[in-house]
Amino acid sequence: MLIAGTVVADSETVIPEGAVVVEGNTIAAVGEESTLRDRYPDHERRAFDIVAPGLVGGHVHSVQSLGRGIADDDALLDWLFDAVLPMEAAMDAEATRAAAELGYLECLESGTTTVVDHLSVNHAEEAFEAAIETGIRARLGKVLMDKESPDGLIEETDAALAATEALIKRYHGAADGRVRYAVTPRFAVTCTEACLRGCRELADRYDGVTIHTHASENEDEIETVEADTGKRNVLWLDEVGLTGPDVTLAHCVHTDEREREVLADTDTVVTHCPSSNMKLASGIAPVQDYLDRGITVALGNDGPPCNNTLDPFTEMRQASLLGKVDARDPTRLPAATVLEMATEGGARAAGFDRLGALREGHRADVIGLTTDLTRATPLHDPLSHLVYAAHGDDVTFAMVDGEVRYADGEHVGIDAAAVRERATRHAERVVEKAGIDTAEP
Repeated sequence: MLIAGTVVADSETVIPEGAVVVEGNTIAAVGEESTLRDRYPDHERRAFDIVAPGLVGGHVHSVQSLGRGIADDDALLDWLFDAVLPMEAAMDAEATRAAAELGYLECLESGTTTVVDHLSVNHAEEAFEAAIETGIRARLGKVLMDKESPDGLIEETDAALAATEALIKRYHGAADGRVRYAVTPRFAVTCTEACLRGCRELADRYDGVTIHTHASENEDEIETVEADTGKRNVLWLDEVGLTGPDVTLAHCVHTDEREREVLADTDTVVTHCPSSNMKLASGIAPVQDYLDRGITVALGNDGPPCNNTLDPFTEMRQASLLGKVDARDPTRLPAATVLEMATEGGARAAGFDRLGALREGHRADVIGLTTDLTRATPLHDPLSHLVYAAHGDDVTFAMVDGEVRYADGEHVGIDAAAVRERATRHAERVVEKAGIDTAEP
């Protein structure tokens, strides 16, 4: 297939009348369309206004999709323990499958072709099956919680680790390597030292398995961890083995100098979730400082109950604007930097090589967007448009691993209307079972 349009190949390269040639699951060529059409005359041609790399959701919660809007305007720990965790505890296998499918379809139709997904304690296999079926590229894992957790989610440590290992054996490398495993302790507040050390041992035992957890999102969380361990959050995670190039830490809003040194020295990846951090009033992550230290930063939406969307374009815009206002400096986090966070930075978080840019030999994850919009007129700079003006619903095409997954408003091979119907039905049942009050205040 030859995919033509203004090609934003990466954060530094724009080809105005360009094309991307895909053969199998790989990008065979990128360049000017006129040249590539001569070289590949028999390839099917599809044209879009802008062609870009598939974006990477560096931290999402697909199975929280049933909770969109259930806990607005609450503080983080109240939001978590009074609404989100009870909802997760109330979800059975069918509800988990519906939630994951809904989340992945929202991602694909919004231009996110890869997710780093933090699931729940129960029924994680349903999300793996949903990832395989919908065709999204995914790094995901069952959540581990072995202390300070509600009934229905708390597990015995050895049982949680054993269940994790069984899922690694079953799903790591599934779908020809498109689906991979991340060992996923929820966060230090709900995990014992034995659990956290066990997570590191599991990741080390299996080639290519990574670790994904939350860290330093909220000041109350940090105080709790310090009271329990005598250390600040990132320093505690470092002590138990949960830093390193195979670790992605979501949020990292509140870190001190020593913690930032550890993140840089260990080559740990940070995922910035600006919309969630604003909505939960967690604070502003020191993203520019992280980048200046050489720390890889990805972008994530977090979950629908704290965002309330999985639109990656919204997240890029929020990240840039929040960084500028935090520094009182309009030059901070420019469009090119933020796009790199959402693509190549995300690829690091997801643990996939040859991903996050449109280059020869890279994996064929490609999106196409329309600019036939009042909001896109005039369009002086395609890269600026992607970060500051585009929306997820501008995406008209999504390809993952060389397979078209979304085109012209339709998901390929998936009945999206049926998914939405199932998700709505299960959400009503789960929220009622969890005893969550969704009435207007």
